[in-house]
Amino acid sequence: MNKHSMIFIGLDTHKEFHEVACCEEQRGATPVHYGRIPSSKVSVKKLLRQFKSKYPGSLKSEDLTPIYVPEPEDEAVRDLSRAREAAMKDLKEAKYQLKALLLRNNIRYEGTANWSKKHLRWLTELILPHPAQQIVLQEQLQTIEERIRRLERLDNELTHHVHQWRYYPVVKAVQAMRGVRLLVAVGVVAELGDLNRFDHPRKLMAYLGLVPSEQSSGGKRHLGAITKAGNGRARRLLIEGAHSYRYPANVSTELQLRQEGLPKDIVDIAWKAQLRLCKRYQRMSKKGKHYNLIITAIAREMAAYIWAIAKEVVLTPVNPKLRLSRVPA
Repeated sequence: MNKHSMIFIGLDTHKEFHEVACCEEQRGATPVHYGRIPSSKVSVKKLLRQFKSKYPGSLKSEDLTPIYVPEPEDEAVRDLSRAREAAMKDLKEAKYQLKALLLRNNIRYEGTANWSKKHLRWLTELILPHPAQQIVLQEQLQTIEERIRRLERLDNELTHHVHQWRYYPVVKAVQAMRGVRLLVAVGVVAELGDLNRFDHPRKLMAYLGLVPSEQSSGGKRHLGAITKAGNGRARRLLIEGAHSYRYPANVSTELQLRQEGLPKDIVDIAWKAQLRLCKRYQRMSKKGKHYNLIITAIAREMAAYIWAIAKEVVLTPVNPKLRLSRVPA
């Protein structure tokens, strides 16, 4: 292979094995079925060595572009963050089912705060018309109680492991922004990983799928809905945080506590973001823009400010000797 050509490697992955094929960039080149290899770590490493020996100059000449691969530790925290989110969804689903049961029986709570201690006591004292319905009520109450305890356990574990995580300085720093509390910060950083791999915030916005789609023909250019490409969970977390910018700019007591101990440069970026995004929300709202469109625009700019804050944080490089293995050799 000459230094101006590339080779494309295709993998059809399965649980027990991978089918491997390759094809050179040259016009008219025929794809070659390399064969089937086991899906073990040893076999994949052996395959890489074989390709490396056959095409030694590919990476050095930048014919092959490396991709970002998160560290096993980063993937572990991401799994824990996703598990906590799944537990919250399960709890909400159980609560919806219980509320639907009460609604079908025309039973209404006269208090104001649902799922408070007073509300839960009221639920335990309910007597439904039929014994079969009473069993359903008791089972649903027990399910809610179990899922509350599960959520508490995952909250405690997530807080503990995040404080030991190498990206915790970034997690702490981005919480300087309004609308980015601990769970949002952990979720976004765990999903995106090393933000320094994006050399411009627009690339991060595109990766998150927050940029408008485009359909152009001739001299006409039409911008449509956002692409929704890339990481959907990180995008959704940013959109959730963007709702807080509908209120005037203000540093609340809670936000001030989150900013304590952070460098002034990071706090200044967060305040600059709040001033700009709150004004932008008001400006777009006065123009009659749809609420969802405004929130999406705010979330897109939030990504840029999070990128700027992450650039201010210096992390300790991973020691290759201490790197964890994803799977047994």
